[in-house]
Amino acid sequence: MPPIVLIVGKSDSGKTTLIEKLLPILKQRGYRIGTVKHDVHGFEMDREGKDTYRHFHSGADAVLISSPNKMALIKRYEQQPSLDELVSRFYPDMDLVITEGFKRLDKPKIEVFRSAVHEQPLCTSADNRIALVTDASVEVDCPRFDINDIEAIANFIENRFLK
Repeated sequence: MPPIVLIVGKSDSGKTTLIEKLLPILKQRGYRIGTVKHDVHGFEMDREGKDTYRHFHSGADAVLISSPNKMALIKRYEQQPSLDELVSRFYPDMDLVITEGFKRLDKPKIEVFRSAVHEQPLCTSADNRIALVTDASVEVDCPRFDINDIEAIANFIENRFLK
């Protein structure tokens, strides 16, 4: 199973933006990267009126749509699978899996913290935080990276999880 790193932070901290900037750098270095977005509220990926939406809302327990270069699966389940189950099932061929969310899991976390949005970071090293990405000069007991130094963050991830 590939290593997993969680990108965590409070709402509107910049988690998606960080992942969006990291992916091209890691891909350029030759790594296969999978991502998982955790949504505690549930989600609707499909659009009303589309065939797959109609299949699912007519009672299908699973709907898969496939084209020559991508696929998507929407599947009902009784109990949410663990992150490890999802990664082992869907990402065995990846070099690294980056998640957005899953802040309560005991896995390595890189926290994004912006002082303009929140008063203090979400995690500590006791929460398995391994790095803080921020625009603030806060004292932390882990490596701290400037929110705009994407190369340094990518180097940290590469050295910690991919070498």
